[in-house]
Amino acid sequence: MRLDDLRPTENVDDRRGLRGRGVALGGGGLGIVAVAVIVMLLGGDPTQILSQMGDISTAPTDSTAPSGPRADDASFQFSRKIIGSTEDVWTKIFAARGLRYEPAIFTPYDGSTQTGCGAGQSMMGPFYCSADKRVYIDLSFFDELRTRFGAPGEFAQAYVLAHEVGHHVQDLLGTMANVQARYRGAMEGADGGSVRLELQADCYAGVWAYNANRDFSILEQGDVEQGLAAANAVGDDTLQRQTQGRVAPDSFTHGSSAQRVRWFTRGMQTGDMNQCDTFSATTL
Repeated sequence: MRLDDLRPTENVDDRRGLRGRGVALGGGGLGIVAVAVIVMLLGGDPTQILSQMGDISTAPTDSTAPSGPRADDASFQFSRKIIGSTEDVWTKIFAARGLRYEPAIFTPYDGSTQTGCGAGQSMMGPFYCSADKRVYIDLSFFDELRTRFGAPGEFAQAYVLAHEVGHHVQDLLGTMANVQARYRGAMEGADGGSVRLELQADCYAGVWAYNANRDFSILEQGDVEQGLAAANAVGDDTLQRQTQGRVAPDSFTHGSSAQRVRWFTRGMQTGDMNQCDTFSATTL
């Protein structure tokens, strides 16, 4: 990726180094496993998941982060630039609609951290919390994206961040609240509200990529393939085959690999968020 013209975000709450000294988990092992599955699917708004896990609390964190360079500093600065570019892109798109874009707070952390949605943990992967309007990530996830999910490269990482910002866009537009009210008990499943919400966030990530490339010339040879590989790697069907040896569409929360690639591609090809209406689509 070409990052030279990207502006790093200033909307940052850097919690790296403020590591919690232990996390107490209640609700039994089944709840933890359920969260782990959601985590591998790249999570969205974890509010409901966290609330079903019983008592979750973190011990007090250190009050100051250690000084000096860190191994993940390059990932931190990279992420600041990607988030900054999402702010520039979505500010322009919202303005064209007569709306004001309020940026999310980029919040990197180590291991565990308190969030407006409950206790956040690195095992949850990157996630957006609508209660405090923040994108959370333990930057070690980028290593996992490369080694565990087989999706290396900067554009794969950018796709992950842009997807979570896509959830913020949904939150600002009221889509998240509307989906909860509309689907209620039918959030899971191949045709459920959760899948449609996640696929729209994938499409919004593609919208960001199109507009960021138009405005800042970010894409280089091989970048698009990296992003598509990441979208393919985190499909429900792919992850279910890897973890349980079979595919169970009734438990889908994010969509199949083919669906995630298709909606991300639609956003990248059009740059138009009007093309991301997964809720009216008869075929996902």
